[in-house]
Amino acid sequence: MIDNRKHIIRFIIVLTGLVFLIKLFFIQVLDSQYASAATNNIIQKTIEYPYRGLLYDRNGELLVFNDPQFDLTVVPNDVERLDTTAFCDLFDITLQVFKEKMQNAKEYSYVKSSVFIKQLSNEDFARVQDKLVDFPGFYVESRTARKYTHPLLANTLGYVSEITKRELEIDSVNYYNQGDYIGQSGIESFYEEQLRGKRGVKYKIKNVRGVEKGSFNEGKWDTLAIPGETLISTIDIKLQEYGEFLMKGKAGSIVSLEPKSGEVLAIVSGPSYDPNLLSGKKYSENFSIISSDTNKPLFNRPLMAQYRPGSIFKIVQAMIALQEGVITTKTRIPCNRDIIGCHGSHSNEDLQGAITHSCNPYFHNVMRRVVNKKVVENTFEDTHIGLDKWREHVMSFGFGKPLGIDLPNEKGGLIPSSAYYDRAYKDRPWKYSNIYSIAIGEGENMVVPIQMANFASIVANRGYYYIPHLIKSIDSLGNPLPQYQKKHYTTVDSAYFDVAVEAMAQVVKSGTGQYRAQLKNIEVCGKTGTVQNDPLPDHAVFIAFAPKDDPKIAVAVYVEDAGQGGRAAASIASLMIEQYLIGETERPWIEEYVLKGEFLY
Repeated sequence: MIDNRKHIIRFIIVLTGLVFLIKLFFIQVLDSQYASAATNNIIQKTIEYPYRGLLYDRNGELLVFNDPQFDLTVVPNDVERLDTTAFCDLFDITLQVFKEKMQNAKEYSYVKSSVFIKQLSNEDFARVQDKLVDFPGFYVESRTARKYTHPLLANTLGYVSEITKRELEIDSVNYYNQGDYIGQSGIESFYEEQLRGKRGVKYKIKNVRGVEKGSFNEGKWDTLAIPGETLISTIDIKLQEYGEFLMKGKAGSIVSLEPKSGEVLAIVSGPSYDPNLLSGKKYSENFSIISSDTNKPLFNRPLMAQYRPGSIFKIVQAMIALQEGVITTKTRIPCNRDIIGCHGSHSNEDLQGAITHSCNPYFHNVMRRVVNKKVVENTFEDTHIGLDKWREHVMSFGFGKPLGIDLPNEKGGLIPSSAYYDRAYKDRPWKYSNIYSIAIGEGENMVVPIQMANFASIVANRGYYYIPHLIKSIDSLGNPLPQYQKKHYTTVDSAYFDVAVEAMAQVVKSGTGQYRAQLKNIEVCGKTGTVQNDPLPDHAVFIAFAPKDDPKIAVAVYVEDAGQGGRAAASIASLMIEQYLIGETERPWIEEYVLKGEFLY
């Protein structure tokens, strides 16, 4: 009996030992999570953040750079004998904030570093640097914040801020971590992959008390941070500065392009803000103020505002009518104002005269000829066919869809189709007499300012355009970006653009753009537009390019609630041309008129 008990006890002891051996085998050999947990307690992984890429203007002037800043981090287990009152006074925080931050750090890890205070400036760091020795467990890690050399281009440059939970969720390549910074709008967002660089990593050995014992594995696993790419933009910062100066106190936009390349010389959205306000420690406070401003400074009007094109669209109508063969340059049409109103004393113009004097009845009649070519006998069906053919032509000018500029949130406007009117009329019959307001750029037509500047480039180029773009080259490539080197042709033969060029020259010499758009030694080609905006005053619109025979700049200007296009918009456009081609204005009285801003009188 006693022998049996001995055997049973021995068996139990052996079995228990065997169970422990098997468990240890699983822990140490087969299951990596325990090894990882042990390793994490002795190895600290530190992220080395790269410098974000720089941005220059077309002439080599620095626009965006990196300002060194510092994050105060904490390892809770290292904090000893802390004088919390002195700490809170030094960093200008309340005791309640200190307790909340320390609790968050402890919940994250007692032995790992986490951010306690973000984005200390150089001045802040200099003030506290020598006193950090009094607060064991608190360390400083270097970071950078974006800085902008000029208080300009806010909506175009965009801003950088901490990544959101939503952005982390959709990060398909798992590049970002909580607390990382990412471009949120403008160039900062569109070229995020090029600008962000590549993070580096350093591994340090720490004991169980968190004391650093040197590099892990002699630094063999460490990697260096790789700075982001340098971008060369197409912007002429002096022209940009002048444009923002002219738009001060106004709502609207200015877009200036180089016709021969599609490069954006200036892109002004008014009202705007200083991009430095959305960088650094006061980002949240400033963003709240700017985003709640009823003047909408965050709304990028050159790309997102959609307006009726107004009389500028008459040039498009003329080109399409010539291509469709329903008129010639010599076609005269009486200015019969019974159906649609007009202005001025003209009465029976040819095509050039109709563009010069912006004759509404002429283009009402012209579009009727384009839409109702009697392809079929049924007038309603014939209008459907003609309208869709017309729309194909208009779309080839870059209207009705985003052009593809290298910025986010570009809108496409609207060029109505027969399907659009079928929905609008709920399948009730409709024909040209129901929709004729689109003939003069009113009605359902909607365009975006960048499209109007592009259209001015098309006329300047006699029928083609390059996609407007803001980045000339990326450092590692060194050459123009290939997607912006392709010519895009309209469906209208280049020969038909000569009459548009001549007519736009006459607009400035003797037509609706006379006086304020004229330059002394430069032949400017332009077209005014006055866009209905009931019940508020009309929007003023003007497009132009110059010089006539070798265009170097094309401009589109929208000034909201400013009345006739020949006033505010024509004045601003001509000043921009003058600034770019001459370097200054020779007409200070026009500049004074613009700055005064009394356009309705």
